Amino acid sequence: MEKASIINLIDHVRGIAFAAGEEILEVYKDEASFGVESKADDSPLTLADQRANKVICDSLIALNPDIPIISEENKAIDYAERKDFDYFWMVDPLDGTKEFIKRNGEFTVNIALIHKNKSVAGVVYVPVTDEMYWAVEGEGSWKEANGEKTRLKANNYSMEDEGLGVVCSRSHLNEETSAFLNKMNKPETVSKGSSLKFLIIAESNADVYPRLAPTMEWDTAAAHIILEEAGGQVVRADDNTPLRYNKEILTNPHFIAYGDLKK
Repeated sequence: MEKASIINLIDHVRGIAFAAGEEILEVYKDEASFGVESKADDSPLTLADQRANKVICDSLIALNPDIPIISEENKAIDYAERKDFDYFWMVDPLDGTKEFIKRNGEFTVNIALIHKNKSVAGVVYVPVTDEMYWAVEGEGSWKEANGEKTRLKANNYSMEDEGLGVVCSRSHLNEETSAFLNKMNKPETVSKGSSLKFLIIAESNADVYPRLAPTMEWDTAAAHIILEEAGGQVVRADDNTPLRYNKEILTNPHFIAYGDLKK
């Protein structure tokens, strides 16, 4: 797919993410209508997840019916079929459902375009604050808020620097993460929900995000390319290779997201 085609798709996808955000906010205004259910893995599912997913999938199919969709809320596609995907969408219609239920505003709409096993474009929308983030490989990372568009640039730093900002999940500060922090020079921890953890690094408001606990590919794919295009990287914790997508099992390995690390 040519770069111009991808840029054009992402221009449309920003509108799709906004429309999904509108559906989410409709539910968010009325706690009694959340309709919280438990999925097979005991993770929560709300009416907002379902409504956002329908808007996104219907719109992506109308935009280009030839690009397959992998979404957290759709029926799983067998690896035998999806292993041959060239381009496909990776969607999390409401990333941070637990944060949505807590009503703290820290949830996002995530839509990524994957080429084979690499995220090459992504859109992340924050409904509560009406902030739109996006990136296309080679074209930089961008944020639009209050009608103003800005290019994102991650901090340039060394892991030996004092007082680095480390993003930690509100509910996943385990032994491995504590050990990671203990190796650092007076780190300052920052708590954020959902894919916002990547975005605050891309915006230079934090420096590193160690995720030494399970996530799924749709949790990271869109924000991954946004951080990369801001000068950062997302690598496996075990061998420092880039995080890859469309694996046989869609669970991510433990990873670390960095800003612009000094070489």
